[in-house]
Amino acid sequence: MTSVGMTEARDELAELVNRATYGGERVIITRRGKPLAAIISAEDLAFFKELEDANDVRAIEAAMAEGGEPIPLEQVKRELGL
Repeated sequence: MTSVGMTEARDELAELVNRATYGGERVIITRRGKPLAAIISAEDLAFFKELEDANDVRAIEAAMAEGGEPIPLEQVKRELGL
């Protein structure tokens, strides 16, 4: 994984995007040495989204396995002040 400063990232954005897209490289953008953001390929982003969705499904299944009474949506909204 490569780290670049904000100024370098701004100056070389097209090159960094190409490296992520075609080379599979992940680039961390930093400011004063602290990570701020990352440039990754759209393929990687889709993969991470799938992992997140799968994790959500596992959490839902675990919650449902615990049992208990379902809470109506309107009650949840009311309790959250929505």
